[in-house]
Amino acid sequence: MPRIIAGTARGVVLETPEGPGTRPTADFRKEAVFSSIQFEIPGSRFLDLFSGSGAAGLEALSRGADEAVLVDSDPAACACIRRNLAKTKLAGGTVLETDVFTAMDRLYKEGIQFDIIYADPPYHRSYEGKILAMIAKNALAAPGDGTDGALVVLESASDTDFEIPAGFVKIKEKKYRVTKFTILRRKEEIDDNSVSGQL
Repeated sequence: MPRIIAGTARGVVLETPEGPGTRPTADFRKEAVFSSIQFEIPGSRFLDLFSGSGAAGLEALSRGADEAVLVDSDPAACACIRRNLAKTKLAGGTVLETDVFTAMDRLYKEGIQFDIIYADPPYHRSYEGKILAMIAKNALAAPGDGTDGALVVLESASDTDFEIPAGFVKIKEKKYRVTKFTILRRKEEIDDNSVSGQL
């Protein structure tokens, strides 16, 4: 069972939706990713796509994010996220029960931008490039000055390749046995030391 790793809800065990459609990220992998971006989380607006149990968005809220929008098309997953929000007593979470592309279009029309976008799509469905292209097209990643542009964290199968859209630079990548985490930043040029630690 996944748990909150750090912050105000540290140690709380989260529920996971039943069924084969959800693939919880192992805690040690999630800890590595969040440790590498931890200094950018406080005060941020966080978008969690293909949220599943809500573990990523809830981790961000626990670590001090001001707001997290958690998106999943599965009603059972969304019900699970709401229970986990209640269980952790974390404020600032909004659940969108719809497919991620509809959600991103809606957020674009509402003029909402995010400081950190976390996406964990189903493996081997070719979603990765489409997600990044829509993030870029809809300007969902907030711009910044210097190295302060928004981060995009993308979880994928380790053998998956995808195109990085213009205006984004890959700053970290870590492969595990079957999983790969890629961290991008919105900026044309970037200081490689702007994200702390190693995955």
